[in-house]
Amino acid sequence: MNADNAKPEVLVIDDENQIRRLLRVTLETAGYRVREVDAGLPGLGEVSFRRPDAIILDLGLPDISGCEVLKRLREWSQVPVLILSVLGQDDQKIAALDAGADDYLTKPFSGGELLARLRVMLRRGQPSDDLKIVRFGPVDVDLVRRVVTRAGQEVKLTAKEYALLRLLVVNAGKVIVHRQILRDLWGPNAEEQTQYLRVYMGRLRQKLEDNPNLPKYLKTESGIGYRLVLE
Repeated sequence: MNADNAKPEVLVIDDENQIRRLLRVTLETAGYRVREVDAGLPGLGEVSFRRPDAIILDLGLPDISGCEVLKRLREWSQVPVLILSVLGQDDQKIAALDAGADDYLTKPFSGGELLARLRVMLRRGQPSDDLKIVRFGPVDVDLVRRVVTRAGQEVKLTAKEYALLRLLVVNAGKVIVHRQILRDLWGPNAEEQTQYLRVYMGRLRQKLEDNPNLPKYLKTESGIGYRLVLE
């Protein structure tokens, strides 16, 4: 196999020349192959022509919105997608995450953060034969035995606390929006009851974080949702 073909390939869908140039330099320097298009419909065509390993998708495109690109894409592909947004697009970010985006970055962003998010997405996209124990800091979550320990001592969690932690663990690194958590844990009629989440997340942080007021692992994405950070 050609060495270049062994490198992960990223498709950039963004209509800003400056952003595409920045992304190409950042990604190629880090060892990725890059394809790029400047609109949504050609982007969908590129994915169908040859599936990339990941997509970086701008929300504001000249033909169809990034959210619409994502909705159409998710009808036939689960390729990891990192969305790019500008400040003040929280509703669009939430809609994109609901539609199946794996993560998002707000412009302007650092190259280091972009590459870290991309690495997490690509790792998560790799098939796992037996995800059994997930570790973050001093915490071990045994998904088979449903046991959580911190520094070797078992942590007693209620059924709902464990369900919330498990959802974050199996989607580690990914932003889980409020509505999805509420749907999964409390049912479709609870999608607006975000106070449930604040209470249960507070309890988890008290039990698992060294400093619950400055959490290192159970992170809040302000106005959007929560993320478990493993690194």
